[in-house]
Amino acid sequence: MTMKVTQDSMGTHLDWKHEGVTPAMIDWFWSNMEKCFLLWHPSQHEPLVWAVPPKHGNPIGSVHIAPQTWNDGTRQNLYIRFEDLATVSVEVKDYIVYEHCVVVAGLGFGEESMKKGEPMGYRIHQWQKTDYGVVGKSSAIGMKKKETPEEGIIWSQHCAEEVGNWGVFLPQMYNLFKVVTNTNYNPYADLTVEGKGKELKYKYIK
Repeated sequence: MTMKVTQDSMGTHLDWKHEGVTPAMIDWFWSNMEKCFLLWHPSQHEPLVWAVPPKHGNPIGSVHIAPQTWNDGTRQNLYIRFEDLATVSVEVKDYIVYEHCVVVAGLGFGEESMKKGEPMGYRIHQWQKTDYGVVGKSSAIGMKKKETPEEGIIWSQHCAEEVGNWGVFLPQMYNLFKVVTNTNYNPYADLTVEGKGKELKYKYIK
């Protein structure tokens, strides 16, 4: 896997590539994070729970609680919501150039945060198929809570280890759970997008 970090006025961005990982595997991951969260970052993550679980075929509006401790020793326990692209600003959607994506919003640190309006910030993960696997990009964009370049670098280090671990466990987990055909326990949503900028929307989620 290869990675490259860049920063601009909106935030911090991590370009990455994987061999042996497919877009469908990453699509599956976002509806089944509770199965994989400790594997995603074994040294910094704690078990994930859903405050609002995803629905089969449509994870929009789902909220997960993601306790973790970053390299600087800061413990995060954020409520994180899977966003409807129609509600995301154009300046954020303009960063999405690949065929699959998820935009999640950091809401805050308690249950009451699910009732708030503007998110603290967004995390964008996007990816698409290549001859060898996938190419993708992850971005940290502060909104109500702007992030310093130094904070962005700390996030990029954490994110690089997360995304890097997809290559370690995701193909195996995806294939193992094919035997679970009950979508209450093994949901899936195709996260293909179509359109650009203002017109960006999910192709298969209505």
